Parts: sequence; structure tokens; C-alpha cells
Amino acid sequence: MDSNGIKVMNCVLTGLLSYDPKTSAPVYEDAASITSTDEQHFTIKLKDDWTFSDGTPVTAASYVDAWNYAALVTNQQVNSSYFQYIQGYTAVAPNSGKPTAATMSGLKIVNPTTFTVALTQKFSTWPQTLGSFIYDPLPASFFKDPAAWAKRPVGDGPYTVASYVPGQEIDLLPYAGYRGRQKPENKGIDLKVYTSTTAAYADLLSGRLDIDDTLPLTELRNASGDLHGRVVNTPSGSLSRLGFPLYAKGWSTAQGAEVRQGISMAINRALIASKILNGTVTPASDWTAPGVNGYDPGLCGVYCSYDPVRAKKLIAAAGGLPGGSMTISYNADGGNAPWVDAVCNSINSALGNDRACVGEPTPTFAEYQNHITGREMTGAFRTSWEMDYPLAQDFLQPSFTTNGAANGSGYSNPAFDSLINQANAASSTAAANGFYQQAEQQLVLSMPAIPLWYEDSVAGYSSSVSQVQMDEFRTPEYYAIRK
Repeated sequence: MDSNGIKVMNCVLTGLLSYDPKTSAPVYEDAASITSTDEQHFTIKLKDDWTFSDGTPVTAASYVDAWNYAALVTNQQVNSSYFQYIQGYTAVAPNSGKPTAATMSGLKIVNPTTFTVALTQKFSTWPQTLGSFIYDPLPASFFKDPAAWAKRPVGDGPYTVASYVPGQEIDLLPYAGYRGRQKPENKGIDLKVYTSTTAAYADLLSGRLDIDDTLPLTELRNASGDLHGRVVNTPSGSLSRLGFPLYAKGWSTAQGAEVRQGISMAINRALIASKILNGTVTPASDWTAPGVNGYDPGLCGVYCSYDPVRAKKLIAAAGGLPGGSMTISYNADGGNAPWVDAVCNSINSALGNDRACVGEPTPTFAEYQNHITGREMTGAFRTSWEMDYPLAQDFLQPSFTTNGAANGSGYSNPAFDSLINQANAASSTAAANGFYQQAEQQLVLSMPAIPLWYEDSVAGYSSSVSQVQMDEFRTPEYYAIRK
């Protein structure tokens, strides 16, 4: 579920599709074809020359078994709900009680290179979602011993795992048998874990690090000069948000939405984007991102516009902040403190109370993410969404549908869920976008998360490397880098 883990998986695994780095259009990888006559039943045919790095073939079972494993509730996979539209999902992942089946009835293996998928409803854009790592295949060795696989992942992607020390470093080497379009132009990648963006930047300047895509906010203005112009800054499909624990006392009240709307109006996005985030973000006005199919700028309306006077009145009329004050939680190892402090200062200024809002750091991202998924938050929390695929559905369904895979707020709204279902069942992408935007209107009314800003893909690199570029998923195109 986290962006750093996804970076690793995208190096190690390749699935049915990928996305063009310039246009985000889906491109066939392992898939030879994905066809349907009714937009509900799909036949997926694979290319017949793909293998995992252990030499075993990538087959229809590699996909069907992986999807069934991810969906089965007893395996406790956080992305299980991505499979909810496949027939038989509720049997393997019931809302309560034990599963009544181990596999989804909607998945059928036809032959070693063909399988079929039956969905519970028409879903015209479903094939476009299959480039997400969530739908990647897994080798037979995974199912024999998932714990062993996690220590040394085996995949069919452009790289293989040479060594792995959890929490410190994972070293990757090119996979000679790779059949996809992202063929490595380098001899390998060492992905390092830093607990401080400042430390990573220091290593970049000294030449001990070649690429840093977590540049400290305090150094953004200096980075181009420090690195003699070796900085990449391109738009991305990414949205930074402020989430709220709707399961916690004080935030689930009938007037809680008005409080959150007021908080949103108290945030001076433009000033923070310019002065603190140094122009690497654009103030957000909806819950998707530019370049995403279904993006509708301005949909949030007045509630994403800075209006401190109205913000104060709205919060006061709704009973004030729960308990009289609020915190904003964030992971301290991600360089988030400056903008969180700026957001709190903006809220405090609007409310005329310098103690109304304070930042609350958690040392590491792993610990922080566990608090969110464990629904342990008591106040607002920093969250962001980097698209899995360039559709509005990806920004809305996982984060805001009831029991969605990334629904850290615990938001549940039958009207929103219904509109998402209608969007997915629409006969065209254009028709679907109309329903997605209606669903977003529900978020305007409920404000379970506040859109803050659309984030750019930013990275600095050393003089030792060339062909450094970022994709729309805020990830370096590792395979293209030369050294």
C-alpha cells in the first residue's frame, strides 16, 4: 500500500500491462490480449515466453493464484478489496465471519496461457486498471512459503533481488530473462532506506547516493544550484490530503463535516505551496489529480478556497474543534514537519488561537502507516495518494468506499458507494466520469479528507548518472538510468 514498497515491486514484478511514462496510456506487457463482448466477462491471453527469475514459466495460474491469495481475508492482505468486483469475492472476503470459499468463482483457468474473469457487474474501464502491481503474477514458490519469498522475492520483472536487509537496503540486478519493455540500461540498483531526508541529501551531494526523490523541503530552493542543474521536476498523478479518523470520538459527530470544511477553508494552500513547498506542488481543488481521466478542477468549490473569516465562523457554528484543539500526525522521516507546521499555523491564525493545532510526529513511516491501518488515530493525519492507474476511480474507490483498501478514515456513505458502482458499470469512460464526479460531490458534503495539493515528481541526481527521469507515479524510471 505504500509508495516505497510499490517501487520495489515494480522493479521485481511485471504484470499484464504497464503505463506509458509520457501519456499514462496502458501498454501490453505479459498480456497478449484482453477481450470482452459485454464489459463484464473478460478473456485474458498471455504471451507464451515469459518466465520468473527462478526459471519457471509465467502462466494463467500465476495470476489466478496470486489474485485469489490477495483476496482471501485470512491472508490479511491490505489490498484485498481491489478484487471486490470479481464474482465470488464476498465468499473469500466476507464483511464478517469466516470465508466460505478459498478461491473466487469468477476466475477460471482455460489453459496455461489463458484465463477468464467474470465480474459482478459491467465495468468498462476495468482492463485499464490491470497495470497496477496489485494484479501482478506470483511464482509457485511464493505459495509454498510466502515468508521465505518475502525475504528474497522472485519475480518476472526487469530486476532480481541480489540481497535484502529489511529496513536498510535491497540490492537489485538486471534479470537476463526479462521479456517486458522496461529493459534495464544499467548494471543494477541499490535501494537504500533513510530515516532522514537531510541525511539522504547530504549523501547525494557527496556522491554516495546517485538519485534522491525525497529532497528536503528546506533544500528545494538550493537544490538546482547545489547539483548544477541536475534536478528533475515534472507533473505527476499524486494528491496530498489531510485525513480524519471518523471512527474516533469528536470527529464522527453530525456536525463534524462542517468542522472539517472550516478547517479546509482555514488552510492557505497557495502561500504554503509557494513559500514552504517551493513551487513543487499546486493547490488542490478536487480529490483526483491533473492528467487523470475524470479530473474536474474546482469541484471542491469554496471549501478548498482560503477564507479564514468564514472558516472561523463555520467551525464555531459546528461546535468548535473536538476538545478545543487538534493535532496533525505525520511521519517524521519524510520531511513533512515544515508543511505540517505551516498548515497548523494557518489554522491557528484563522481561529485566533496559536494552540488550536499542533503537529504530532511519528518516528518512521512504517510505524505511522501501522497506526493508520490499525485505525489508531485520534486526530487529523497526513496522507497522500499516488495513482495506480490514471483513472478517477483509483483516487476514489480505494480511499473512500466502505471498507476500501486505503480507507484510513473509516468513511462510509451508501450514496457514495452507489455512485462508484454506477460509474464502474457505465458504458464508456466519459459516462463513468460523470458518476465519479457526482461521487466527489458527496466528499464535498462529508469532507472525510481535505485535498491539499497536487504533487510534482521531483528528484535530484549525481554527476555519475544520466537519463534520469520521473514518471507520473512519482517514481524514477530506474530501468532507463545509465551509469
